Amino acid sequence: MKKIMPFLMTTLAALSFAAASPSQSMAADTVQPVQRAAMSEAEAGAGMFGLGKSNDAYAQYFIGQSYLNPLTTEGLSISNVTFEPGCRNNWHIHHKGGQILLCTSGRGYYQEWGKPAQELHPGDVVNIPPEVKHWHGAAPDSWFAHIAIAVPAEGASNEWLEAVDDAQYRQLT
Repeated sequence: MKKIMPFLMTTLAALSFAAASPSQSMAADTVQPVQRAAMSEAEAGAGMFGLGKSNDAYAQYFIGQSYLNPLTTEGLSISNVTFEPGCRNNWHIHHKGGQILLCTSGRGYYQEWGKPAQELHPGDVVNIPPEVKHWHGAAPDSWFAHIAIAVPAEGASNEWLEAVDDAQYRQLT
C-alpha cells in the first residue's frame, strides 16, 4: 500500500493540473458530461461498499430496515451494514470477541449502557470491547452505513437484548 500511494498522489496531481489547464485543442463545447444511472436513496446511503440485501436474518434484532453486504466470505467477518433513517439495532453484547465499526456514510449513533450516546460521522471509528452492552444505528433523519468487523475470539458469540426504547431514541435529536 505504501508504494502505491506516491503513484496515486502523482497521478491525481497530474489529472488536477490537466483539468485546470485544458489544452487549446480541447474546445469547451466538445466536453460532454458523463451520463450515470440514477442512484436510489438507499444506494446513496450505503456509501462506497454497496447496499447489499435486506438484512432479513437479523431483522428481529432491529427497529426499521437494515441492509447487509458481506465483504468477506471466510476468515475475519467484515460487512457493510446500512441503516435507513431511524433504523437501529437492539442492545447487544459481543461475548469474548469485540467489534470494530468504521463509519463510512451518513449520520448515526453509538451508545454504551449507562453512558450518553455518541453521534457518528464518516471517518469515525468505534472500538467495542467484549462484554460491553451497546447499540448503534442511524439518526432519525439520515441514512447511515458502517463497516462492521467482528473481532475473532475462541467461543465468541453475540447476545441480543431488548430494543432501544423509542422515547430514549427520540431524545438524541
